[in-house]
Amino acid sequence: MIPSLFSWLTDPANWSGDSGIPNRLLEHLWYAALVVVIAALIAIPIGLLVGHTGRGKWLVSLANSVRAVPTLGLLFAVVLWLGPKLSSNLAFLLPSVAVLVLLAIPPLLAGTYAGIEAVDPAARDAAEGVGMTGWQVLWQVEFPNALPLLFSGLRSAVLQVIATATIAAYVGLGGLGRYLIDGIALGDYPRTAGGAVLVAILAVVADSLFALAQRHLVSPGLTSGRSRNGNRRKDRGDEPVATDDSRADVRDPA
Repeated sequence: MIPSLFSWLTDPANWSGDSGIPNRLLEHLWYAALVVVIAALIAIPIGLLVGHTGRGKWLVSLANSVRAVPTLGLLFAVVLWLGPKLSSNLAFLLPSVAVLVLLAIPPLLAGTYAGIEAVDPAARDAAEGVGMTGWQVLWQVEFPNALPLLFSGLRSAVLQVIATATIAAYVGLGGLGRYLIDGIALGDYPRTAGGAVLVAILAVVADSLFALAQRHLVSPGLTSGRSRNGNRRKDRGDEPVATDDSRADVRDPA
């Protein structure tokens, strides 16, 4: 199986044309990028608002409950509902994007909300004490401190979307999912395995790029991995500890 997979991946015929790997890869990236951008425009503002005000927490719970909905079944249902009302490629593209957006919103919303919620109240009080408005507290204090968890939600959403965007091929769209669907239909298992490997590689590369972006955009003090309690323990560990001899010296100055 592995030699057949390697042969399929290195076959020049699979790297050219509309069905070639570069074109399918670009289609997959286009679907994933479109979905993540739309989901971020919806989820991040809501997460910031809920975390800052403490109101509407039920929205986070509602979004998390959407994860239980079968994505493929929902896709077929939306296609059957919207398909007859739309024309051209939109009859399949719009339902696929809508379903994937629903998949991407929960981790983005949860990560943003959790990041804002986890900000130290003392930092908020200090910002308000120097005269910052609520909007300034949100953008200059809470948002920067929430970036680690926000990025975690973003990376989770990206991985889920890249992996699940293969379902777009079930309704006639392109992307790397075409290799999975067509390979299974034709009994061409090297093609199926090749498509799965390409999706996995794309997910790993995307996650690595976002991890690199997080490293450069997030303050090192927020990503050092050391908890406040850990720092206190370390500080206490640096202090001299009284030994039996020192205690003896205190009791007997002579």
